[in-house]
Amino acid sequence: MPVPRPRPLSFYHISDIRVAATFFLLRFPIGTALGDHLVKPVQRIQRNLLAVGERRLLTWLAERMPASVTPDRLTSVGFLGACTVSAGYALSSWRIEWLWVVIAGFVINWFGDSLDGSLARFRKIERPTFGYFIDHSTDALGNLIIMVGLGLSPFVRLDVALFGLASYLLLSIHTFIAAKVVDEFRMSYMAGGPTELRLVLIAMTLCMFLLGPDTVLGTVFSPFDLFIGGLGITLIGLFIGQTVATARDLLHRGN
Repeated sequence: MPVPRPRPLSFYHISDIRVAATFFLLRFPIGTALGDHLVKPVQRIQRNLLAVGERRLLTWLAERMPASVTPDRLTSVGFLGACTVSAGYALSSWRIEWLWVVIAGFVINWFGDSLDGSLARFRKIERPTFGYFIDHSTDALGNLIIMVGLGLSPFVRLDVALFGLASYLLLSIHTFIAAKVVDEFRMSYMAGGPTELRLVLIAMTLCMFLLGPDTVLGTVFSPFDLFIGGLGITLIGLFIGQTVATARDLLHRGN
């Protein structure tokens, strides 16, 4: 029995192709990854104080980045900045001047971590699933490295630094869960986001030059222990409040 030869593309009527394309888009809508079938578009919510100005600056930078600068390389630069911050804090045990390296590291971290996604969107080379996974995994490891370095400095106790890290990661967990269950990725809380947090930590680092590592009120805690501890308590409060609000919203929806 002769094997039927495949029909050339010109054999099919244009309406047949349209029907097939419509079926494909209904089966795999835009925003869905073919590999995992359930990656839905998520609304990014960014209402921090510097959001508008920062977005303009990042767009301006993205327009001027040479072709050799890629989003993946910028992610690596951001991680290098986190390592620089950690090293500067740890080395401040020997010379306080190392704190200037900390400040430079925060700037490097902002540049790489904030610009990688902006550059990918500007060049229309986004990889939503891969980028989301790598970016946030690198951020988590970078945050750990920063806080361990802070805890090795003479200004903040290691247990207090790790408490601050745990509270930050707790709120991050809520953000990632909410992105799954309500399709909202909240990038700021109380008008503050990662950029504002970096500026707060830079301000804290500058205060270290003035106040030194001395403890206060006859306790074993420095002013910076109290600040990081208070910041951690605030983040835990935000986590509890946002968790309750999201649970009520889901209950109201009947989910």
